[in-house]
Amino acid sequence: MDDSTPVPVGALAERMGIRLVSADPQRLVATMPVAGNTQPHGLLHGGASVVLAETLGSLGAVLLAGPGRTAVGVDVNATHHRAVRTGEVTATAVPVHEGRTAVTYEVVVTDDAGRRACTARITCLLRAARPR
Repeated sequence: MDDSTPVPVGALAERMGIRLVSADPQRLVATMPVAGNTQPHGLLHGGASVVLAETLGSLGAVLLAGPGRTAVGVDVNATHHRAVRTGEVTATAVPVHEGRTAVTYEVVVTDDAGRRACTARITCLLRAARPR
């Protein structure tokens, strides 16, 4: 990723160890460590993967929206396929719809072996930016 590109990931994402690998709004990629996940049924990872997917989808919407629009809400529809207890997960997000009032991304979260851990559809609602 180009270090000169300012990309807001947020304090929660930073605390969770989310690392942005690619900030191209047509294909965003981020990673997150899950080593030490000992929660039963992968509950910790399930919540974390949704946060990772939502972070990536929201970031993509903001990048696509540009300076004339601002994000005002997010709708998340996620499905968990498997628990990941060690290693790192990678999320890849691609836009599937860009309209005047919303941007939708499909996000696939995979484990170290490339198996799907979570899939999500993130829709970010937009409105015209208020003048400052």
